[in-house]
Amino acid sequence: MSIEIDVVVGHPDNDEVERVLRLAETVAGPVTVTFMWEGREEAERRVLVPAATLALWEHWAPSAYPASGVEAEEPELAHPAGFGEFTLFRRRVGRRTAVARDGVVVAELLEPGEAHWLQETARNVRQGFMDPKQKAAFEEFLARQAAKGDGSA
Repeated sequence: MSIEIDVVVGHPDNDEVERVLRLAETVAGPVTVTFMWEGREEAERRVLVPAATLALWEHWAPSAYPASGVEAEEPELAHPAGFGEFTLFRRRVGRRTAVARDGVVVAELLEPGEAHWLQETARNVRQGFMDPKQKAAFEEFLARQAAKGDGSA
């Protein structure tokens, strides 16, 4: 299950962003957010991924998100943006934004394509992985199945 939230941010001191960040923590999974920043014409669509979920995805994903589909743009240098007890740090490389509270990164805002790719890649790799004991038990199970099918059992 996923949750989609639209947020309209009018001023940097608006607590709407803080409420969304708190909601993402309680959901404990990816949350799609659309930001309408003041002074910008286009909406900014991101996926807010809790740090533990992102760490799990990145553990299982065998490589980094392919950069071929990402348009090259000049990195934007800006001061970190504070929203209540949360601080957003936009990365100079890539399109990620780290979300920190009390000096600890609790989530990251990712491009929807990157979040989807990480989640799918991690799931596919994880499903193909078995630890040595599990692999041996599965091979034993398969060997018993083959013996039954041969008519020798």
